[in-house]
Amino acid sequence: MVSNTVEMEESKDVKPVRYAYGLTTALLLGGATLSLATGYPAGAQVAQNEAGQMAHVVPRGGAPASFADLTEQLAPAVVNISTRQRIQVQQNNNPFAGTPFEGLFGGGGGASPQTREAQSLGSGFIISADGYIVTNNHVITAEGRGEVESITVTTPDGEEYPAKLIGKDAASDLAVLKVERSKPFPFVKFGDSSHARVGDWIIAIGNPFGLGGTVTSGIISAVYRNTGGGGAYDRYLQTDAAINRGNSGGPMFDMNGQVIGINNAIFSPTGGSVGIGFAIPAETAAPIVQKLIKGEAIERGYLGVRIQPLNDDLAESLGLERNKGEFIQSLEPGGAADKAGIKAGDVVVKVGGKEVTKEQTLSYLVANTEPGSRVPVEVIRNGRRMTLNATVAKRPSEDELQQSFSSDDDQQNADPFNNPPKQQEQGYIEKSIGLSVTPLTPQIARQLGASDSVKGLVIVAVDPSSDAGQKGFARGFILLQANGQDVSTQADLESAIRAAKADGRSAILLRVQPRGQPSAFVPVRIR
Repeated sequence: MVSNTVEMEESKDVKPVRYAYGLTTALLLGGATLSLATGYPAGAQVAQNEAGQMAHVVPRGGAPASFADLTEQLAPAVVNISTRQRIQVQQNNNPFAGTPFEGLFGGGGGASPQTREAQSLGSGFIISADGYIVTNNHVITAEGRGEVESITVTTPDGEEYPAKLIGKDAASDLAVLKVERSKPFPFVKFGDSSHARVGDWIIAIGNPFGLGGTVTSGIISAVYRNTGGGGAYDRYLQTDAAINRGNSGGPMFDMNGQVIGINNAIFSPTGGSVGIGFAIPAETAAPIVQKLIKGEAIERGYLGVRIQPLNDDLAESLGLERNKGEFIQSLEPGGAADKAGIKAGDVVVKVGGKEVTKEQTLSYLVANTEPGSRVPVEVIRNGRRMTLNATVAKRPSEDELQQSFSSDDDQQNADPFNNPPKQQEQGYIEKSIGLSVTPLTPQIARQLGASDSVKGLVIVAVDPSSDAGQKGFARGFILLQANGQDVSTQADLESAIRAAKADGRSAILLRVQPRGQPSAFVPVRIR
């Protein structure tokens, strides 16, 4: 899909940054061949890299001899962005804090929050002669209990300009600023990231660690990379070009000088570049930027579901193919999915005729569907495919989502059983899955804070060496279903396990309710 670029009228004397990049260096088609045979007699060899002995190596056809001309053309449109913030921090003035004498002086030693100044640095790029600038939302947003007081843009020639925030969008992590001056700004335009291919050359220009105008080069390592972070925009261009702190919001250029990505994040165990950087694709960013400039509301689709990727264990427990579809853990009562007849335990495989895959997630497909649209949703339920029609709702704001039941709604959800329990007391163990269970009586249900109407089995012991033990099952959890069937006796559970084994499955899907938490589906390996 070709993204529409942000077009601004230009006066006749405005000369925008040009994008054509011609390779004027003569290229040796087919590449250069280096011979190790020097022609010298034995005992008279010289070093392989001796001056005058090296063949003239040139890039193969299509590769740049240098990025210098391209950089010189584009760098004037890349800017540094800094903010001045007021941050509230908790201050403790008691010198005896943390000692046995704390509380003897100053009434406990606590103090009211103090306000301090802070700064942040990032990158951005100018997209119009009249000074519109694109950057990341997190570059110009204060963390925690803070407030941004001012935003300053510094151009490559050292000039500083106060910037006005035109609009920002937390979900896509994009923001648009505006600066003013009497003469036009050099600018660049968005390109078409949908044509990007793994192995294509790119360059990144930005402000790493506050060092302005830094250029790095590399290739596209992956397109539409899903990082597992969740959300509608977990869909990036990945590069091995050095991206570091301060590069956020800076442009990723292709060899035609087009902005095909906005540098956004890195994967790093050290905090520095390890060759895995991520950029928001231009086809995602450009339409959002246009709406922010025009002051239009950015509306996204919403189903009202909590979802989980179809990993190996989950797929095996359902007898399905991995990486095709996403699993519905729970629904928002009265939400779009609930009204459409979608149920917890369904696997959504298509939305609007488009397959749900790791690269094209359910979150992405739904978020990019216009609210109010009626779309077919294909699901697998108990091994049968069916199509339901859903009227897509409008996605709440990020703040509203965090305060609601569905803070993970329409997003990849981390495994809710990620804290292995302590050693459990041992009793009768169903050895196939490492659980000891007993029927749930109304009295036990009340002790566990569950309704008297809840039917199931209560877990009384867990084998810590089992898959269930490793996934965090614990004493007091209520087992509601196994293999898609309600269970209220040990015989029900044993029957479900036998059925899973008969189908050749190495895992069984259990629906379990931890104390004080909503129920969740968890695949457990059968041994």
